[in-house]
Amino acid sequence: MSWGSELWDQFDNLEKHTQWGIDFLEKYAKFVKERSEIEISYAKQIRNLSKKYQPKKNSREEEESKYTFCKAFLTTINELNDYAGQHEVIAENLTSQIITELSRYLQDLKTERKSHFHDGRKAQQHIESSWKQLESCKRKFERDCKEADKAQQYFDKMDADINVTKADVEKARQQAQVRHQMAADSKSDYSSYLHKFNQEQNEHYYTVIPNIFQKLQDMEEKRIERLGACMRTFADVDRQVIPIVGKCLDGMSKAAEAIEAKTDSKQVVESYKSGFEPPGDVEFEDYEQAMKRAVSESSLNNSRGEVRERPTGKSKGKLWPFIKNKNKFMSLLTSPRQPPPAPPASSPPSPSADSQSPKQHKEPLSHRLNDFMASKPKMHCLRSLRRGLSLKLGSGPEDFSHLPPEQRRKKLQGKLVELNKDIQKETDQRDALTKMKDVYVKNPQMGDAASLDPRLAELEQNIEKLQFEVQKFEGWLSEVEERMPSKSDTHRRSGLYESQSSGAVNNNCAQDRESPDGSYTEEQNSESHEKANVANAKPPVAVTPEFDDEFDDEESLPTIGNCKALYPFDGHNEGTISVAEGELLYVIEEDKGDGWTRVRRNQDEEGYVPTSYVEVFLGTNAKGAMTYI
Repeated sequence: MSWGSELWDQFDNLEKHTQWGIDFLEKYAKFVKERSEIEISYAKQIRNLSKKYQPKKNSREEEESKYTFCKAFLTTINELNDYAGQHEVIAENLTSQIITELSRYLQDLKTERKSHFHDGRKAQQHIESSWKQLESCKRKFERDCKEADKAQQYFDKMDADINVTKADVEKARQQAQVRHQMAADSKSDYSSYLHKFNQEQNEHYYTVIPNIFQKLQDMEEKRIERLGACMRTFADVDRQVIPIVGKCLDGMSKAAEAIEAKTDSKQVVESYKSGFEPPGDVEFEDYEQAMKRAVSESSLNNSRGEVRERPTGKSKGKLWPFIKNKNKFMSLLTSPRQPPPAPPASSPPSPSADSQSPKQHKEPLSHRLNDFMASKPKMHCLRSLRRGLSLKLGSGPEDFSHLPPEQRRKKLQGKLVELNKDIQKETDQRDALTKMKDVYVKNPQMGDAASLDPRLAELEQNIEKLQFEVQKFEGWLSEVEERMPSKSDTHRRSGLYESQSSGAVNNNCAQDRESPDGSYTEEQNSESHEKANVANAKPPVAVTPEFDDEFDDEESLPTIGNCKALYPFDGHNEGTISVAEGELLYVIEEDKGDGWTRVRRNQDEEGYVPTSYVEVFLGTNAKGAMTYI
């Protein structure tokens, strides 16, 4: 149905309807714009969520990335990030394919509508003007007819009156004729204009207005079709990203299916396996011998001397199983008991300050402690194992000596892989520059060959440094592999434990030693070797294995800093060490509040000095060295 033939008299209503259609199209464009903003906001929030839970670049996250469930979670995060990207694509397509196009179309639509209604108003004004002119002609014709009728009646009256002169009658006749002529002219004008108006009116209602309304109808239909196309595009934009979104979801599902509990359980073993052997059987405790035991003060001193001068082959690592802070407790035996001397005002302290002796009344306490430890079972290296694993993820020395043997071996192997990759990278660069230099030598116009020499020299130095690092780490790795126990050794030692019924219990951690900070070192105790070489030629005094092992760890304290002697000090008392003014020493134990600091000289002599006599410079591992479990 055509608007021109059916709605010829609904010009105002059509104007309102078309304006409502434009308003609806603007509302839909606003709806799509808000949907696009929601998609952008949603994608941003998803990306922020993905970024928030991305693993950090540290050793802890690297360890976690070995587990299948952590890998699955990382894959889920990455897929979620791609999923957010698809929502950004939706927003971009909505903006480019709908919002931008609708904005341009709305401007054209408004312009077209304005033009059509302008033509319609112009036609309306023309027909209204013609109608007014027709009315004017009609009124003139009516007025002239009345005037002519009056003139004719006046002439008839004058002609019938015998008293009127002939001249007046003639004048009235002429006036009547003029009026009749004017009425006839008005009639002719009215008739011609009426014919013209009818033609214009017919053209207006059957040609002009229908054409204008047809254009409006076409415009409205195009608007509706365009709106439908936008709605289809609105759905297609989402449909286009469904395959990629499905791939993202499939990736998440595959990552979840790739989780293997058994593999993660094996990874726990790989991550935390220490390489130590389980503890042996606990020996029988003969309390009758402990009751009969009587050690004199002199024999205890001799036994203490034997502890200091024991053979270098003695293994280390036996723990104090019932004392949490063993080093602190040991300080009760080895640190000076008297307050340290005050620093001299202008001269060194007198060496004859016997009242400030660092060792007094130690023997009875040591005697009781020895008896106490001899009567208690020992947990071979289990406590040290827990401490070592607790420090596994922290920072440690370059050779990873703070880790258990198995973990240290893996770390060294990983480090060697990284170094070999770096060497290969540097070698490739060197080979490429060498080829480039050969080309420059053969073709000098291409470049200066001498300009590559500094870079080649730098690469050679880098390769030499990396090769040196590789040799160093290979040495540490071979040392670890040599000291790691084999399965046959484990069975042989377990049989040895079963055959033991009394006596000392061998230390299961003989190949390793424990630092006071709870870390592990696989290095041989070079200090004990040096001390054995420089020991005084005294006959060895028999000492029980329990006493020897329980005091071994005290000599393996790591260096936690340096110190410089401010004044000379004569360490003639037991437990102290003599120092010279300006001498540099290693700090192995901080002042615990008693005024004494434990130091070491050249790894062969150690003892206590007054804290006020030295200036201490602690290293970065000072905190770890003084931390006890």
